[in-house]
Amino acid sequence: MSFSIKGKTCIVTGASHGLGLAIARHFAARGANVMAADTDDKKLAEAFAADAEAEDSRLRYFAGNLRERLAQANLLSATIDAFERVDVLVNAYRMVLPSVPGEPDEDAVEELLQHNLLTALRMTQLVAKRFAKQAEDDEGEGDVGCVINMSSIAARRTHPRMLAYSVSTAALDQMTRSMAVALAPERIRVNAVSFGSVLTTSLNRAVNENEGYREDIIGHTPMGRIAQPNEVAEVVQFLASESAGFITGQIVTMDGGRTLLDPVGAPAH
Repeated sequence: MSFSIKGKTCIVTGASHGLGLAIARHFAARGANVMAADTDDKKLAEAFAADAEAEDSRLRYFAGNLRERLAQANLLSATIDAFERVDVLVNAYRMVLPSVPGEPDEDAVEELLQHNLLTALRMTQLVAKRFAKQAEDDEGEGDVGCVINMSSIAARRTHPRMLAYSVSTAALDQMTRSMAVALAPERIRVNAVSFGSVLTTSLNRAVNENEGYREDIIGHTPMGRIAQPNEVAEVVQFLASESAGFITGQIVTMDGGRTLLDPVGAPAH
């Protein structure tokens, strides 16, 4: 078996920043064809324009409102036009909003269910149809495509201000399991990575704005540090590779041991 993703065609959503950006770059550096997708055309261009314009580039980018079905369909079409097929979908298009649990007029739960759950679900359904079409003449036993959802340990932890995010990621975990069972007969794998704190730009900003926040995270993490984006990307690569060919419906946790401790007083993500 191999951890290689060389030659595979991968759609990575949420790729203009944070983990999506790290995963897209990681996959391209390891020989995959990558379609990096997000809503922010300017950020995508800043991140990928130079690479996309190179003569031998295996990387393209797509901007559109990925919550809309038309944009999702156009993203898939753009990927097929560029690379003729798709093998991997990484749903990293996500949002975090604070919640006020006692406020009946707040829309955070609805907003995050739409953004974090339904966008991933619709993309999974759409791309799975393409996987199945590509596999019509394939009589092998291996998978014909895989989906990797980016979740969070917030799905299993309780913090009032994280209500909407926790609900949306818990729903994403259950969607992962359900779609894994539904798509297994078509040899399509669906898994998720549930991560704790990762040293992205947004976390750096939160750490800089909140005195003691870094120490609080580290103090609740048995391994005593915060993960680097490339460490998450490596796990995603494994799930996309042949070596994970018999793994489906799993929520792979990488949090330095945080969820093994008593969550009272711990940061929610």
